[in-house]
Amino acid sequence: MSIKTETTTYRDDQTQLTGVFAWNDATAAKRPGVLVVHGGAGLDDHAKGRAKRLAEHGFVTFACDMYGDGVAGNREHVMANIKELREEPGKLCRRALAGLDVLKSHPLADGRFAAIGYCFGGMTVLELARSGAELAGVASIHGSLHTTNPAKPGAINTKILVCHGALDPHVPMAHVNAFVEEMNTAQADWQLLIYGRALHGFTHENGPAIPGVAYDALADTRSSAAMLAFFREILDPSRSSTGHS
Repeated sequence: MSIKTETTTYRDDQTQLTGVFAWNDATAAKRPGVLVVHGGAGLDDHAKGRAKRLAEHGFVTFACDMYGDGVAGNREHVMANIKELREEPGKLCRRALAGLDVLKSHPLADGRFAAIGYCFGGMTVLELARSGAELAGVASIHGSLHTTNPAKPGAINTKILVCHGALDPHVPMAHVNAFVEEMNTAQADWQLLIYGRALHGFTHENGPAIPGVAYDALADTRSSAAMLAFFREILDPSRSSTGHS
C-alpha cells in the first residue's frame, strides 16, 4: 500500500490556510472523502496521522487547518483563535467548509463525504451537523458537546457518532445529558459511545501534559473501530468507482 500526502494552501476569506491530503496511490479508483479536523493544538502530527490511517482504509482525506498560517505552536494565538471560533459558530462552520471544498476538489473524490474531529475538531464537526451541512455523517472523538446554538427539530441532515471518555472533566456529564436531549429534540440519527476510565484526549499518544487529558489505548482502539464501522456504513468505500480520473 502506498499512502501519498500532498500539502495545499487555500483561503477562508482573508485567512491563509494550509492543509494536507492523504490517499492510497496504489489505485486510481474514485472513493469517498473524509475531512479531518484537528484538536486544539492546530494541524499537528496527530491529525495528519489520523488522516493517513483513514486513507489506508480506502478514503481520500484532507486534514484541514482551522487557524491559519503561523498560529499552531503559539499558545497565545491558538487560545485566541479557539475563543473566537467558539463564540462565532457561523465562522467556525465556514472555516471547516472551506476545507471541505478543498477535499471536494480532489480528483479521486467520488462525491460522498463525511467529517471527523478530535477535541476542538469534534466540537467543530458537531457544529457543522447542527448547521445543516450536507454530509453523510460526522464523528466527534472526545470533542466538546456544549453549544450556544442547539439544533432545532429537523435541522440536522447528517448522521452523528460521538465517542466520549466517561471521566472527561472537560466535558462533564451535564453536557453529555444536554447533548442527548438536544439530539432527541432535533430528531437526529445519532450514536453516543462512552468509554469507562477514559479521560479527555484519549487518542493522543503524545498529548499535552494537561490535567484531565491522557492517552487510553483501549478507548483509542475501540473508538477507532467504531469510527471505521460508522464510515463504512454511511460511505461504503467498497463501492468506489473504477477507472482513471
